Amino acid sequence: MDHRTRVLAAVGATVALFLAVQLGALALIEPFHDADRQAVEDPENPTNSLVYFAVILVATGFMLATFRYDLEWVIRALVIGVSVFLAWFVLTELVPPVVTAGPINVVAVGAALGVGAALLLYPEWYVIDLTGVLMGAGAAALFGISFGLLPAILLLSALAIYDAISVYQTEHMLDLAEGVMDLKIPVVLVVPTTLSYSYLTDGSEASLEDDRGDGESTLEGSDSSRADEGPTDGTPTVGSEPDSADDEVPADAGRDALFIGLGDAIIPTILVASAAYFLEAGTLDVPGIALNVPALGAILGTLAGLLVLMGMVLKGRPHAGLPLLNGGAIGGYLLGALASGVSIATALGL
Repeated sequence: MDHRTRVLAAVGATVALFLAVQLGALALIEPFHDADRQAVEDPENPTNSLVYFAVILVATGFMLATFRYDLEWVIRALVIGVSVFLAWFVLTELVPPVVTAGPINVVAVGAALGVGAALLLYPEWYVIDLTGVLMGAGAAALFGISFGLLPAILLLSALAIYDAISVYQTEHMLDLAEGVMDLKIPVVLVVPTTLSYSYLTDGSEASLEDDRGDGESTLEGSDSSRADEGPTDGTPTVGSEPDSADDEVPADAGRDALFIGLGDAIIPTILVASAAYFLEAGTLDVPGIALNVPALGAILGTLAGLLVLMGMVLKGRPHAGLPLLNGGAIGGYLLGALASGVSIATALGL
């Protein structure tokens, strides 16, 4: 298999990871509803989006401060702690309570702690990816049932704009990217293009110090040159930006792995889950998941945006991902709603 074929296979694997997060979130909607996991009292309140957006800004500033003062271990500890917490939430709903201690599902707790131990002791790419899918599905489902249609659309729109500004204007994601890649935590999805690739030995700080590109996704080369984009949710990756449009890295250049921020999978999936949970239209009978035509439209729109993004990244240019991903999710959702006979006003939650 030549390298171009391997890169295309990696793109396909990235699509599969996105689908795993989306379908996992849809499978968790009913269990989370039954367990009353809704995070807010009024999911239709649009100010929920403003609060969440403000949290992202604060988290970004906090992360920048920890990197500036060499406190990266704080970020690693927090992310691993959140990973264990979300894994416990998800596994509690999926793992039968065979062994319990009062209301606690002992097996689920043990499995969640195992996730944390794996991240601490052996954060290889497949450990990162499996944890990322588990976290992504759980987070998207939680936010999906907590954000009504209008708040979800407002949130996706605001984050898409913020992503474009942070990548193309302020470029402050670069500082985050320089630290996050070395932490080996599930804030990115990692898809190798070679069987010999190891995330444990890759992404050293020395190879990143001269890089100047950021956006939403990245291809990493064996020669430490990168064409990438850093995520908008505080989980960026790093890349080297060509000096001009004529210096684009060819798609078949030596690449060892493809990276994309976990937030890029979670954020558009919030609308997928919200559409399936709050909109009663065009229901599809799919065993094990809550799905309707508008939610399916959001899935297809997200994947379409992802493919366009990957096509741009393979040319070696940095790009903000959420404008494409969130834009695709919103557009696909609205088309699905119209196909189900839902008015635009209703689809927008007005």
